[in-house]
Amino acid sequence: MTAMLNVRDLRAYYGQVQALHGLEFELQEGSLTTLLGANGAGKTTTLRAICNMVRSTGSIEFEGNKLASRSTESIVRLGIAHVPQGRGTFTTLTVHENLELGAISRKDRKAIASDVERMYAHFPVLKQRHTQQAGTLSGGEQQMLAVARALMLRPRLMLLDEPSFGLAPLVVRDLFKILGKINREDKVTILVVEQNAQLALELADRAHVIETGRIVMSGSAEEIATNEDIRKSYLGY
Repeated sequence: MTAMLNVRDLRAYYGQVQALHGLEFELQEGSLTTLLGANGAGKTTTLRAICNMVRSTGSIEFEGNKLASRSTESIVRLGIAHVPQGRGTFTTLTVHENLELGAISRKDRKAIASDVERMYAHFPVLKQRHTQQAGTLSGGEQQMLAVARALMLRPRLMLLDEPSFGLAPLVVRDLFKILGKINREDKVTILVVEQNAQLALELADRAHVIETGRIVMSGSAEEIATNEDIRKSYLGY
């Protein structure tokens, strides 16, 4: 089976400092994969490299398209949505305006309106807050809005960086349930970077554990979750 995303010998740099050292992995269409590891391991850098936001070498192909020479905007147009850590909503715009902005590159107004309603179905709290400025939402609501806005692109692949960061445990569980639903029902392939390893492994199909810019173990989420040495050494639970 041909992978949707192929990453080969990925090396990334911040100035003279090398952050990634030859990462290799692939994502199958429809999969939900998590990148796990300690702070500074290179997880966020991996997502940034896929979107060509950091200097990197190696090969990244998305559905047969080489990403190395493309701008970040061009990569987004291929069908890759990136939800960075810190949410990044437009705080002075309303919830509804943020969602419409997510579809700014699209011209099909009727379909955009339909997709907004679909986002409200996924995230009912956003429907209740649709006229509210994004900056006045709670942290969990802002994260939901960031995910919903990314989905307005109708992506084939979504990259999520620490979606649980700063959120209450109950909010995190609700958000992860929605992500699982989006993966299953909307057929969006998901690559998620997450500090909450236990919860991420409950959600994911596959997992890669990263240490100091190198993948030290890959396998099914179940294999990683039941490997006591990996859990104690790298996942902290």
